[in-house]
Amino acid sequence: MKELLLVAGARPNFIKVAPVCHALAGHPRLGFTLVHTGQHYDDAMSRRFFEVLDIPAPGVNLEVGSGSHAVQTARIMERFEPVVAERKPAAVVVFGDVNSTAACALVACKLNTPVVHVEAGLRSFDRTMPEEINRIVTDVLSSLLLVSEPSGLRNLLNEGISRDKIVEVGNVMIDSLQRVRPRVEAQQPWTTFGLSRGGYGLVTLHRPANVDDDTVLKALLGALGRVSEKLPLIFPMHPRTRARIQQLGWNPPAGFQMVEPVSYIDSIGLQLGARVVLTDSGGLQEESSCLGTPCLTLRPNTERPVTVELGSNIILGNDPAAVESAVHEVIAGRIKRAQPIPLWDGRAAERVVAAMDAFLHP
Repeated sequence: MKELLLVAGARPNFIKVAPVCHALAGHPRLGFTLVHTGQHYDDAMSRRFFEVLDIPAPGVNLEVGSGSHAVQTARIMERFEPVVAERKPAAVVVFGDVNSTAACALVACKLNTPVVHVEAGLRSFDRTMPEEINRIVTDVLSSLLLVSEPSGLRNLLNEGISRDKIVEVGNVMIDSLQRVRPRVEAQQPWTTFGLSRGGYGLVTLHRPANVDDDTVLKALLGALGRVSEKLPLIFPMHPRTRARIQQLGWNPPAGFQMVEPVSYIDSIGLQLGARVVLTDSGGLQEESSCLGTPCLTLRPNTERPVTVELGSNIILGNDPAAVESAVHEVIAGRIKRAQPIPLWDGRAAERVVAAMDAFLHP
């Protein structure tokens, strides 16, 4: 039995690691230990995900907590190194693009332990985004690169990665979505917030480019406030976004509902029931495309172009006039229709495990 260390540390990681844990359960040749870095460490970001997604308890918790990118990355590396040195895993498996991903990949590589990157090859081509740096670093260090969409393969080949190190597996986030969808349909979480299906828009904002600049944030809030006069909006707020809005002293109009961060079930439910999603989140671009809900991305780029090519995603940037105009088009029914995305079929984790098995047992 060869042991894998599966690394998770932030909300998107939990959603991605869950189906891989399920697919590995009872595997005859691969065992695993889940390593929780503690990058997101409160109940809303961590423990509830383990319960909802039926993730096994972590075998290791590094408890690194918050800090600057440098401090957090350094803590993760310092605490992860002895874990790898002691356990001597057959491979370290990392997910996505958070600090935990790059930090643990670097530690494993320096200890001559193979790195498997799930969701490899995504690129926004915007190096002002910390996630982009994490993606590039992790892919360079990885021995097996598992891609979720065609752009991932193209990007890696363009960067000189050998084709025999890359496997197309699909999107493990969609595995988790498909797992909870029946529960979401039954619960209809939008009703908890006094909303009707198709009668509201969902907003999320957390990127520094949108929330750290007073002028940009004020303009966006103004546009969203005007939108809410025609279509009620619900805005689950990231803590740093809430703090920035409070600093501005902005008061939302009656149709604009600002709420605390929501659970994974409620997040999927609010996307499913929405008329439109307005977001700067990569994960919501994927989930809304799978659900068929129109998505307006408030960024100038996306690392997930398949959501634009086949999904329901439209890249807007953060121009207030463009936001209002695009929502008007959605309300008028002039929207793009999502098409099925290859390998986003709820079975990506099975292909992830098969690829790792073939890699470790050539």
